[in-house]
Parts: sequence; C-alpha cells; structure tokens
Amino acid sequence: MGRKVTLATCSLNQWALDFEGNLDRILESIEISKNHGAKYRLGPELEICGYGCADHFYESDTLLHSFQVLRKLLESPITEDIICDVGMPIMHHNVRYNCRVLFLNRKILLIRPKMLMANYGNYREMRWFSPWNQLRKVEEYFLPRMIQEVTGQDTVPFGDCVLSTKDTCIGTEICAELWNPRSPHIQMGLDGVEIFTNSSASHHELRKADQRVNLIKSATTKTGGIYLYANQRGCDGDRVYYDGCAMVAINGDIVARGAQFSLNDVEVITATVDLEDVRSYRGEMCQPHMECEPELCHRVKVNFSLSTGDDVYLPTHQPITWNFHTPEEEISLGPACWLWDYLRRSGQAGFLLPLSGGVDSSSTACIVHSMCVLLCRAVQDDNRQVLEDIRRVVRDESYCPQHPKELCGRIFTTCYMATENSSEDTCNRARDLANQIGSTHMNINIDMAVKGILGIFSVVTGRWPKFHANGGSDRENLALQNVQARVRMVLAYLFAQLSLWARGKPGGLLVLGSANVDESLTGYFTKYDCSSADINPIGGISKTDLKNFLIYCVEQFQLTALRRILAAPPTAELEPLTDGQVSQTDEADMGMTYSELSAIGRLRKISKCGPFSMFCKLIHLWKDVLSPMEVAQKVKHFFRMYSMNRHKMTTVTPSYHAESYSPDDNRFDLRPFLYNTRWTWQFRCIDNQVSQLAANTPK
Repeated sequence: MGRKVTLATCSLNQWALDFEGNLDRILESIEISKNHGAKYRLGPELEICGYGCADHFYESDTLLHSFQVLRKLLESPITEDIICDVGMPIMHHNVRYNCRVLFLNRKILLIRPKMLMANYGNYREMRWFSPWNQLRKVEEYFLPRMIQEVTGQDTVPFGDCVLSTKDTCIGTEICAELWNPRSPHIQMGLDGVEIFTNSSASHHELRKADQRVNLIKSATTKTGGIYLYANQRGCDGDRVYYDGCAMVAINGDIVARGAQFSLNDVEVITATVDLEDVRSYRGEMCQPHMECEPELCHRVKVNFSLSTGDDVYLPTHQPITWNFHTPEEEISLGPACWLWDYLRRSGQAGFLLPLSGGVDSSSTACIVHSMCVLLCRAVQDDNRQVLEDIRRVVRDESYCPQHPKELCGRIFTTCYMATENSSEDTCNRARDLANQIGSTHMNINIDMAVKGILGIFSVVTGRWPKFHANGGSDRENLALQNVQARVRMVLAYLFAQLSLWARGKPGGLLVLGSANVDESLTGYFTKYDCSSADINPIGGISKTDLKNFLIYCVEQFQLTALRRILAAPPTAELEPLTDGQVSQTDEADMGMTYSELSAIGRLRKISKCGPFSMFCKLIHLWKDVLSPMEVAQKVKHFFRMYSMNRHKMTTVTPSYHAESYSPDDNRFDLRPFLYNTRWTWQFRCIDNQVSQLAANTPK
C-alpha cells in the first residue's frame, strides 16, 4: 500500500573536536539504522564536530574538518540508500550557521540552518552562530571543492525548506526551536509536512525529562504528525551531561524511546509508523479549524520513497508509557555516567576522594560506586567498548571486572584526613562506607603538617593563633580552620599523584570534590580546600536531594553504613571538640538551614530576585514560621554572605550541572565577584517595608 515508513533516530556520545571518533559513531548509527530497515536516519545537533566546541567554532579548522568528515560520510557505502541527516557548522556569505545537512546516495539534498537559537542558561549559541531569520527563504549554497568532487554538485538549497519524498514530506527543527513559542513545526504541519525531526544537544537537569517528552507529545497532538527526536549523550568535555532520550512520537503518543542514561556510545531507536494515521488524525482535528492559509514551505523534491509498495503485513509501533526516573535515580545515574566519560577520556587511572564521613563526600563516593555497578553491568551485557575502556584505565589488557566492589578497589581511592579536631565517629563512618563500597582506603593524620605551617608563621611573627574555644579572636579562629582545610587539599593532590606509584602501579588519579550547590551559593567552604578538585559530581545538587539520594543508596546498594552518616549533624570539624564531641555544625555556622538555602537559591536564580523582591516573596512563603522581621534578617544575612564570598565561585571546581539554580560562575550564572556587601539601598527598601507592615498590622 505504500504508507508505512520505518524511521531511525539516535543518541550518540560525541566528543568535541574528536572528528575521527565522531565519524565512527555516526557511521555505526547509520549502519544499525539500515539493518533495522530504516530509510531515514536522524542524528544529534552538531554531531560531526561535537556540540561543545565553544570558541573553537571561531576557528576555520573546525569548519574544514567538519567538511572533511562530511566527505567521508558521502563516500562511504554505509550511507547508500538511506536519507542521512547530520549536523555541522557551515559558513554561508561569511556568516556561521548551525546546520543540518541532508544527503542521499552521494548527493546533498538540502542544508537547513538553525533559525531560533539557544542563548540562555548554559547555552551561548549567539556567540558563535547567527540565526537564519529569513522565513521561507532559500538561497544557493556553493559547495566546497572537496564536496563537489564527490557529489558532482556546484550548489545546493540553503535555508528554510522541507524535503518532499515520493510518499511524504519531512521538516526539520533543531533543539531550542521545539521549546520556542514560534516553533517551526506548527506552520510546517499546517502546510502538510507529516514528519518532523529534531536534532538536539539537550543536557540533563534534575526533574527535566518530562518537560521534553511533554513538548514532543504536545507538538504532535496539536497538528498531528510524526516526531523524531535525537540527542547527544554523555560528557563531551564540559560541565553538562547530555542525557539521550531519543524518541519517536505520532499524534501525541510516544511509540519508541531510548535510555536517558547509558554507557552505550551509540544507541539507535527505530519505529515503523503509518502515514495514514497522520492523515486521518489531521482530517478530523485540524482541517475544520484552519482559518487562514499558512505560508507555504519551500519544498525540495527527491526521487525516493520511505515506504514500500507491499507493507500490509508490516507491524507498526504502538503507544508506550514513559516511566520517568526519580530524582534519586537520576543522581545515581547521570553523574556516574559523566564521571566515567571524564575518566576514560582523561587518560587517568582512577579517582581519589577525601572521605570525611559526612553526607557530601559520602554522596560522591556512592556515585563512584554506582558508576562501578553500571560498568560491571555493561561488561556482563557484552559491551566491548566499556571493557576496552576499563582495561585501558586499569592498565591491564587481560582484566575483566567480576563485581562492582572489586572494580572499585582498582580505580577508587578514599582517604580520611584527621586532625586533633576530628571525632572518632566520623573516622569510623568513613572507614565503614569505604569497606562496603570496596575503595582502597587510607587514614591520614595531618596534625604534623598543620603545626608545621603554623610554626613557620610563629617563627616569622612571634605569635601563635588560637581558636575561639581557647580565647582567640574571630580572625584567628577562621585562619586556623582554613589552614586545616587547605592542607587537606595539598595532601589530596599529593596522594592522587603518587599513591599508585607507591603501590608500584602506573598512572595518576583525578581528585574528586564534594561541595554541594547550597554551600557554593553562600560560599560556605574554604577557598582552595577539598572543594578544590579536578571535578565535582555533586556541585550542582542540593543538600536535601543528596540526603534523599543516600536513603535510596541504602536500599539500592545495601550500603547500611549510610544510616549513621544520615543520622549525624553536618559539620566541618575544623574547631576543637567539646568532651570528644563535635561542637561545630554547618547550619549554625551558616545561620540558616539547607532547606531555607534551597528556597533562597531558587528565588535568586530561577525567579531572578534581588534582595527586595526576594523578601517580598518570602514573607508569604514563610509566613507560617517566620515574622517579616525574621524574614528580613534571613534575606539580608544571605546576601551579605553571598556577596562576601562570590569571589570563591571564580575558582570553584568544575561541577556536574544538575540544578537550575546553580551558582556556577563559568557560564551559567554570570555575576560580579566584587560587591558592595552593605547593600545599603536594597536593605533600606526591605527595612521600610518591614516598618510599613508593622504599622499596618493590628495590635
């Protein structure tokens, strides 16, 4: 009958500027697509060069090598008899565009530049690319000589156009265009385009996956149609993790989907769908409501069919239910996959973590353990790429991991760095957790190093600083805490570089950090302490979410040592003990709870609140627990801490991006780092409002 089509989309673990590896993964995905009977294959955004090239997009080399890869794809017999849709940067009339290139049998069919750019949050596309803002306009693009030699074409269509095959019509969206109120699929659908494609580089954020799925379901519910979504996967060299979720939808239903988190470098999703279902849906839902003619799409015709003449017995994919991961599962899987990509691509031999026995460092340890669980599972599933990578990391070509705990001992080193201010309880908690996950664990006493540094200071100045508890001043107390914290950082890097050497093994270790997003927001950490590391898998996750994650780990991984860690109050253990017990707690030091910090962080970043507007919102949110005066004190205290410590964010360890209120200074949260910490005008507005509220409150 010629109405059923088999389509393929994919998630690829591309790496910025890894042209050879990217080419291999693209070819593998095309080959799998053809083996599954697909006639159209869609790939992620900018898959040829990798999405995260950043300022390398300015370089002519990036454009040149992208075209060289395109030539390899055109020449390959693997790409014959299937429409291939690939992403790459292209310069047209001396302007750079983020493009899709569609080709078939050594001929380029069209080039579609991105029209609506992602220029918010982690995205800075307008820095490197211009949008194609000429609606329905198509120009001629003169191909480079190296491409002309293969295709025999001088020019190809470039612009806002769609592809008409002999049996259907295909239109392109690119990533952020789906999220825009002027999404191209609306007008394309009204003009008869039946298949929409979206090539994306969309990163993971906690609790975000349902937004993506709902947008795609909504796109095909409104006007009917088939929607293919492709996404990048993995860490391509930056702070974000691209979380796959390739899918196919028809008329508001998901009929095929890929994994959100996976160690597979190539995942192809195919679906067979019936074009007549789209036509029937539109005949009832759309046609009676068309009040005006849409602007006609420019159609590029190709003498090729996606369907076959005899497909009556070909089964179609039916709607499925999408079961979303819980936030705890997301924390267990996303950062673990990100860590593995970073480790295997860095050339290092494992990780080292200062394990304090608290919630944060224990969360980092559990994420590494989860990574080892995923690796062993992948090896059992005969993932040859994962096994090759493990062997390269451990420097043993015959090694095959048998159990996550055993693998953890090969690639993960933990150390508890004690001072005279450390309690026996935290030492035991760290040791017990290390035993349960299987890490190579060390107990190190650093008092000698701390006293050595203070001795140098004493020799020069003739003074010996004291803690508060011993009659010292605020300055002395803080300086003594900072010395302990910074010695830990120095020793962490020393052991990361030489601990494998001391054991007679090759390689070095990456140092893992474990400061959470709330502590980063207020600056509640010592600059250049153990928060300073190579990478930090929990730097974008709140304390509340981390506690829930550890509860999940107790059941999921049977890590019972976590129960004692969860029951203990959070503490830095940098001040003297009182009768052998901890006298210092994090929330007392910060002057607010972690729950309050999360609320303030969301208002500051997501709701774009300054001090006054934050106060105005919080007097309603916290009306049952705090008076307006108390809310004012909390807000002012937060902004003093935040502005005093913002300079720390300029040197904070690169962290996994997981929260929409992250204070990451690199690209997500751009702010000054020298503030007037008195906030005189803003705080006066708050005080005036408090006075007005007090005057209007009945006595």
